[in-house]
Amino acid sequence: MSEHSGSEHAGRPAGAPGGAAPNRPGPPRRMVEMDPSGQLSGREPDRAERQFLNYAFFKLDPAFRRLPVEEKRSSAAEFRELVQRWAEKGGGFILRTYSLTGIRGDTDFMFWRISRDVSQFQEMQAEINASCLGGYLTMPYSYLSVQKRSQYVNRIEGSGEGLELEPGKGKFLFIYPFVKTRAWYNLSPLARQGMMDEHINASLPFKGVTLNTSYSTGIDDQEFVVAFDSDYPQEFVDLVTRLRHTEASLYTLRDTPAFTCARADVDTILRHLGVS
Repeated sequence: MSEHSGSEHAGRPAGAPGGAAPNRPGPPRRMVEMDPSGQLSGREPDRAERQFLNYAFFKLDPAFRRLPVEEKRSSAAEFRELVQRWAEKGGGFILRTYSLTGIRGDTDFMFWRISRDVSQFQEMQAEINASCLGGYLTMPYSYLSVQKRSQYVNRIEGSGEGLELEPGKGKFLFIYPFVKTRAWYNLSPLARQGMMDEHINASLPFKGVTLNTSYSTGIDDQEFVVAFDSDYPQEFVDLVTRLRHTEASLYTLRDTPAFTCARADVDTILRHLGVS
């Protein structure tokens, strides 16, 4: 579906490096990273603290809805308290909640969890697993990724600074895992940068869509997880359609499954599940 994920921006309008839309359309400034792998320059590994992201999708067993009313209510109350406690945890932990009920058949809701400590994802999940409602939940999809600067835009003044991600601004979040072909990495840095310039420039008019791309290579099956915040699904469809015509799209290997997630608090999620 999405060839635009290769633009690899974090937390800004799609195609607008540095977080601000330009005054007039035009090609982005080109500042190529000639040694993105660090093999020539011998750069030391970057061990700076970063935000890790977990997109956890859940599906409820319909058997739960056939339980006695009081048991469902008490289980829902327990789950509500658990989620609210983690949402207020602080210390760099961020939780955003979304409903997919009525939108997609194989998952009912999604928790977008962000932390500098991966073990926090495990601790929250352990509590969910130990809850009554958790006994009726499966996790058909779960993606792990990490924030880092893009080699295609981080040479532009003002971009790549303050890389902290503050997600969940839009009414919808569009998510999918993304893998490029190996042929992409055989291209020269200049060739890839030229394609990305076209890619970024094509997306400039779509200011109602904010792109958050995170990296998964080595820690999950995909190379990237791409998440788009927007209030306008129709604008996102038009953005995806336009970007299919860019040259970079030829180097997309996989960009499914794709999820449309509607922002929802825990009470709304429980109501959609029919268990509150």
